[in-house]
Formats: sequence, structure tokens, C-alpha cells
Amino acid sequence: MRDWIVACAVGDIDEEDLIRWDHEGHAFAIYNTEEGFFATDVMCTHEQQSLEDGLVIGTVIECPLHQGRFDVRSGKALSAPVCVDLKTYETRVEDGKVFIKL
Repeated sequence: MRDWIVACAVGDIDEEDLIRWDHEGHAFAIYNTEEGFFATDVMCTHEQQSLEDGLVIGTVIECPLHQGRFDVRSGKALSAPVCVDLKTYETRVEDGKVFIKL
């Protein structure tokens, strides 16, 4: 059974930004976009660079190392040099908190 876990408060993430959230030895990126909150693994699939310093534009995260881009809604790799999609996680917002399903 997968569980919903509180990752952060809604106000912890500015719009078009992300925060890193660590839970039980795994790092996640939690995004606040114009379409809502999304969650992915925090490490870029290209060279294992953290996305936490990346640029969020709409629903796209750009890796700070080589500027590869991913769609945070689906994890889909959008531009070279990335070619492997990011793992994504379901999110929900309740009582001012962002939950992710693990």
C-alpha cells in the first residue's frame, strides 16, 4: 500500500519554483506551477545533478548543469542532453499542505 505523506506547506514554495524534500533517504523535488503542485525525483537523469537550483518556467524544470528540460507533470524529457524521463509522484493539496503519494 502506498501512503500519502506531508511534504511541505503550500506557502513554502513560491509560484514557478521548487523545493527539495528528503524523506527516508530519498530526495524529491516539489514544484508550485500555474497548474498546481507536482513532484519528481530531484536528481537530473543526465548526470545526476540536483534540480533544486534549476529554473522553473510554467510546468518545465531546466537542469542547472546542462540546461536539459523536463515536464514536471509527466517527467518527460523535453530537450537534449536529457533523454531519460524523471520519475513522478502523485500530489494533492489539503488544509494548506502538499502531500505526495509514495
